[in-house]
Amino acid sequence: MLNGFKDFILRGNVVSMAIGLAVGSAFTAVVTGFSKAFITPLIGLATGSVGDFSEASFKIQGTVFPYGLAIAAVIAFVITAGVLYFLIVVPMTKIQEKFAKEEAADPKAEKRDCPRCFTEIPAIASRCAHCTSEVEPTALGLEKIPAAR
Repeated sequence: MLNGFKDFILRGNVVSMAIGLAVGSAFTAVVTGFSKAFITPLIGLATGSVGDFSEASFKIQGTVFPYGLAIAAVIAFVITAGVLYFLIVVPMTKIQEKFAKEEAADPKAEKRDCPRCFTEIPAIASRCAHCTSEVEPTALGLEKIPAAR
């Protein structure tokens, strides 16, 4: 039982995920600190509020609604999502597209009917596997054959 747990923990993708979560939470703390230290005070100055905008609130029947905290959290989320998207997702997508291998077309995927027995055969076939009669490969089938052959 413990060996299975050890194998699970030491599996490469679990360790990578744990490191990613730790780095992500540290990055979120940095962005939250940045937005609290710079962005929300700037919004406070722009809207005429005094001090930190994240402390802005209103009262209804004695209940306090701290809407400044919600706006600060939304700003931190948007900054975090934007940075992650533009600095990680977009470059990784471009790298994956650059190194993605084009799948070779399967020459046997194109089918046609044998003119003598009417069974389905590959378009590149020169002989029917069912009736053994000789047939001409189609031009479409010959185009799909890789150049290495």
